[in-house]
Amino acid sequence: MEQIRAILVDDEDSALKGLKNKVEKLFPAVEILNIYQKPEDAIVGINSLEPDLVFLDIEMPRMTGFDLLSKLTHINFQVIFVTAYSEYALEALKQSAVDYLLKPVDDIDLKTAINKAIQIIKEKKLSESNSNIISLLAKTKSENSKIIVPTSKGISFIPQEEVMHLEGYKGYTKIHLVGGETIISSYNLGKFEKMMNSKFFKSHKSHIINIDKVRQFENEGYIILNNNYRVPNCQGQ
Repeated sequence: MEQIRAILVDDEDSALKGLKNKVEKLFPAVEILNIYQKPEDAIVGINSLEPDLVFLDIEMPRMTGFDLLSKLTHINFQVIFVTAYSEYALEALKQSAVDYLLKPVDDIDLKTAINKAIQIIKEKKLSESNSNIISLLAKTKSENSKIIVPTSKGISFIPQEEVMHLEGYKGYTKIHLVGGETIISSYNLGKFEKMMNSKFFKSHKSHIINIDKVRQFENEGYIILNNNYRVPNCQGQ
């Protein structure tokens, strides 16, 4: 399991140490960067250490856990609220917390909360990683480059010469390949239009064709491709 970086905030020393011991025992992969009793110190620590996960008490001197969150520069982490007061549950959920734990913290509830947090953090990091890869590859593409196709299964890299034509469909794009395979991507057609090289032509608002794959232009306003697919030819409509 990838290391998860966490910070614990609670004004009660015994509660803070008890939670730290439980987390370290149950989840060795969670690295506790620091613990804070004073919310003012926690604000500085969170901003500088940039944790993945924060365990946050709600009722503290001078400011609540909700107040603490409102004073942060960026909230780029998951939150698990830990408190002795159940009446804060609804407000905690409004703050988009991963979970809400009542003191004394039960081991099973703690496991459930941390597992939920880990899953959310992993998905977020994967999404950010994929976005970075896509951006990097898009910048380095050339006339003979592959197109980058995000799909429900991951990311595909397809040589442009293997693309017969692209078809916009309800905000998605159907990519028709030379061998007859069709791939559906979450990217809209406009996104792909910027990727394609000069051999591709937008014959219709919903269709981009590979000029090398054109067999015939019909007088009726259609283009026939090598796979006998008829594509409308009315650019700009």
